[in-house]
Amino acid sequence: MNVTKPSIPKGTRDFSQLEMTRRNYIFDTIRGVFQRHGFLPIETPAMENLSTLLGKYGDEGDKLLFKILNSGDFLSGANAPLSPNSDKASLQICEKGLRYDLTVPFARYVVQHQAELTFPFKRYQIQPVWRADRPQKGRYREFYQCDIDICGSNSLLNELELIQIVAEVYKKLNINVKLLINNRKVLAAIAEAIDAPDHIVDITVAIDKLDKIGIENVNAELASDGLSQAQIDKLQPILNLEGSRVEKIAALRNILTTETGQKGLDELETLFRYVDSLNIDLNIEFDIRLARGLNYYTGAIFEVKALDVQIGSITGGGRYDNLTGIFGLDGMSGVGISFGADRIYDVMTQLDLFPSDAVATTRLLFANFGADDELYSLQLLAAVREAGISAEIYPDAAKMKKQMQYADKKGIPFVALCGENERNAQTITLKDMVKGEQMTVSLAEAIAMIKA
Repeated sequence: MNVTKPSIPKGTRDFSQLEMTRRNYIFDTIRGVFQRHGFLPIETPAMENLSTLLGKYGDEGDKLLFKILNSGDFLSGANAPLSPNSDKASLQICEKGLRYDLTVPFARYVVQHQAELTFPFKRYQIQPVWRADRPQKGRYREFYQCDIDICGSNSLLNELELIQIVAEVYKKLNINVKLLINNRKVLAAIAEAIDAPDHIVDITVAIDKLDKIGIENVNAELASDGLSQAQIDKLQPILNLEGSRVEKIAALRNILTTETGQKGLDELETLFRYVDSLNIDLNIEFDIRLARGLNYYTGAIFEVKALDVQIGSITGGGRYDNLTGIFGLDGMSGVGISFGADRIYDVMTQLDLFPSDAVATTRLLFANFGADDELYSLQLLAAVREAGISAEIYPDAAKMKKQMQYADKKGIPFVALCGENERNAQTITLKDMVKGEQMTVSLAEAIAMIKA
């Protein structure tokens, strides 16, 4: 009999107890900031109808959707023969797909439950998403997003709140970051200014790759998308614009003269005025080259870069004016941002930023001497847990060396040795595994020592 060697799909990972404890530290930190700003949680299914997902992320995004075969005899509903076009063929045998992000399912949720919601509606969502991408460092096929969105309000105070949340989260996680801000109205006006308004999607998709493939490859991609050399040449001085936020906006005022461009610059000026008046402790830059590839953004767009580690963006988002319109609810504006928990974890691991108490290990192990001593330890164990201390008992009356090795490998700082003498005197012999010292104390004294 052949035994199949166990494995997991490429681009996915198992997480050890240490990794999960650290990941939960990130989730709890982010969740705490979200809740302090009045966001409450929702959850949506891992899979959505393909009709919900397709066409919301552009052609490149659609190609990265994981499609799910119809259950049972999935070929029974297909036209015979199957279409030679792989996309059409997949739609004949697949009605559902794994969610690509949390924003489109959120839009579907808002439309489906609009009668039950209070607007502006503020929600957070911490769940996994899936993309059929090529796995590489910092890029996975299954990963978690930590999203917040506000819908039902056009106010730029919502964008300001997202910036405040970014500042608070990364200050608490002790990660040195830079927040890049742009506006899709400005990008649309750039397309108009270089006489290529019909190529706005091509331009934003290409510009979004600048950091990855460089300006020469971006220009080549634009040429392959049908832009003339004259249009590409007009784009270069705009992409290479230098100076402060004020200087860049002033320069663009003279270049982007359309109503769309001026409105985008007005929004940026207002947002930066809010930021400056509050003295937000965050490195913020107006980046004219920031595009964000997703097609549904219509206003401000955000991206967060870690400054001390070479890795892609660790947070991103923006304003979408009519995402719910694709589901029949027009005029519902929203803005949101997503924290990439997996990349944040990688950054914190590389920089050794996890605090020692982020690993919530057992604080006290009761050694097992068997018989009557075991029963005494169980009674003390219940009292210790009642006092709020994480504790456990070794399940077998094994050799003491084995039990001590167990405590040492798990990083348990204290071991309780409760034999006949301790049972008769109603005491505990407490061994400090870090200092290598031990003393006999009362239950109350042991609890105080461990808590200290």
